[in-house]
Amino acid sequence: MTAYIIRRILLMIPTLFAIMVINFVVIHIAPGGPVEQIIAEITGVGGDIVERVTRTGTGETIEQLDTTGVSIVLESKASRYRGAQGLDPDFIAELEKRFGFDQPLHIRFVQMIKNYIFFDFGSSYFRDQQVTDLVLDKMPVSISLGLWTTLLVYLISIPLGVLKATRDGSRFDAWTTVAVIMGTAIPGFLFAVLLLVVFAGGSYLDWFPLGGLTSDNWDSLSWPHRILDYFWHIALPVVAMVIGGFAGLAILTKNSFLDQISQQFVLTARAKGLTERRVLYGHVFRNAMLIVIAGFPSAFISILFTGSLLIEIIFSLDGLGLLGFEAAFERDYPVMFATLYFFSLLGLVMNLFGDLMYMFIDPRIDFESRET
Repeated sequence: MTAYIIRRILLMIPTLFAIMVINFVVIHIAPGGPVEQIIAEITGVGGDIVERVTRTGTGETIEQLDTTGVSIVLESKASRYRGAQGLDPDFIAELEKRFGFDQPLHIRFVQMIKNYIFFDFGSSYFRDQQVTDLVLDKMPVSISLGLWTTLLVYLISIPLGVLKATRDGSRFDAWTTVAVIMGTAIPGFLFAVLLLVVFAGGSYLDWFPLGGLTSDNWDSLSWPHRILDYFWHIALPVVAMVIGGFAGLAILTKNSFLDQISQQFVLTARAKGLTERRVLYGHVFRNAMLIVIAGFPSAFISILFTGSLLIEIIFSLDGLGLLGFEAAFERDYPVMFATLYFFSLLGLVMNLFGDLMYMFIDPRIDFESRET
């Protein structure tokens, strides 16, 4: 067991390194970096800009005038940044130095990895905060969505899957299959919009708040009222995510049960005169739930970091999904790469934890012996 864990931990290092290299190269190749973002903001601010080009024997002199006729930018050399024509080259060089782009790409990557080893993620380009503080500030929202959604998905899907397996082919199985198909086919964000319209003052009822994780008077509330206020705010987002996420797990549970029910040991148990309940929950359940329960860590990671983005936007929840979206939109590289590093590392650790859960649930599984 110890040797297997050590090997898996050592394997995480090249895996994480490859993830960072690929994303680092792709993101820097893509147009619209932070320098371009600043240039676009500068050239788009103010009144109408009039550009006057004077051609001389030595080249072009570009002069930009605002609506009052005052010159705001004089001569510019050719720039590799789109929209930088007319800006002072020294200003462009200062921007590059500010963002670290005056260094070659490989040097920037090596320096970033050195810092990330010690969890030094630096500061955001466009927010006056450390990246670590940003992530920790947004974490409670995403943890709340991911944890409650995962728990409810399992609490609904496992009993539903078991009932569908034991009543395979019945009317109950047929009707629940329709519900499962609808939950699979309709995206969760559409359910979120529907819940907002119906229950959050859209057109019908005004039972739930439109956004936020807590009320404005949270600090003045007693602890029982704080708990109620918290669940009041998170109810609709969690319901929207559960509706869109329970279907796949319910089908997986049903198929796993059906596969185990047809095994020889089940027929032997029934031949011995054991009750159907004893056969199902004493013999079948443990084997059938192996893949379902052991997949809990990866399911939690998936819901936490990929399933909540649109839900956070729709319900105005300031979580990690919204933070990552805004960082990608603004080309805030420190936030983008730090969250990628942290989430990738957490995902690798949770995958190892999932394998250990397999071995804990069923001692017959021995990954270490399979590798030798």
